[in-house]
Amino acid sequence: MALKIRKNNSPPVPHDCPLSECMSVIGGAWAPNILWNLSAGPRRFSELRVDIPPISAKVLTVRLRQLEEKGIVSRAVKPTSPPSVEYALTRDGRALLPALEAIAEVGHKLKLRAKRRAQQKGRS
Repeated sequence: MALKIRKNNSPPVPHDCPLSECMSVIGGAWAPNILWNLSAGPRRFSELRVDIPPISAKVLTVRLRQLEEKGIVSRAVKPTSPPSVEYALTRDGRALLPALEAIAEVGHKLKLRAKRRAQQKGRS
């Protein structure tokens, strides 16, 4: 016999859910890393490649373009020889930083908890 489905008492999801919108930005592969590395100020493409070693140039390019299209990152071409491009967080990008910091803090706590559990299992 199947269990009865309980009523969901959560508030209804708003039309054009703002949480889904935020997650579409920070949920993409490497997006949180890019935002984190831009949090201290503008970075050039090559600097971001050094900051995030596992990311490929192709993926970094795609993610930066997506973040720029969503208004999270700005792209500025500097009149140098050769020309260089700097990426920086926009106001909306900086507004996401407290959320990323909170996620990082919870992640740190989860890692500590997992480590303690592993140590306890090792003692058993």
